[in-house]
Amino acid sequence: MKNTLFVLSLFTAIAFAADSPQHVQAAEAAQIIAEGKVVIVDVRTADEFKQGHIPGAKNIDIMGDDFEKRLAALDKTKPTLVHCQAGGRSRRALKFFEQIGFTKLIHLDDGFGGWEASGKPVER
Repeated sequence: MKNTLFVLSLFTAIAFAADSPQHVQAAEAAQIIAEGKVVIVDVRTADEFKQGHIPGAKNIDIMGDDFEKRLAALDKTKPTLVHCQAGGRSRRALKFFEQIGFTKLIHLDDGFGGWEASGKPVER
């Protein structure tokens, strides 16, 4: 019985870890983006996005009325890199991504601010 509980606990911990988002900084995010297999979702406002964004990013404002609807329209099986300016809004957004079934989430912990500060390319 103890062995069974241990195995179940271990399995649950592994399954939970596999489901949790991967957390990256700008350098690692740039490598992932360079592979060309990731959807980039910027959850900042449209005005922030216009001032500069990661090339190829889709802007889906977490504060927008259509946020969940627009997320639901994306392919939930593709790796998805989520970010905002500094990491706060995008951390909140991760819950929505998870709730609607995204299977491979990557969070840019230092956000667009960290991306830009590290000299990564910016589209305007």
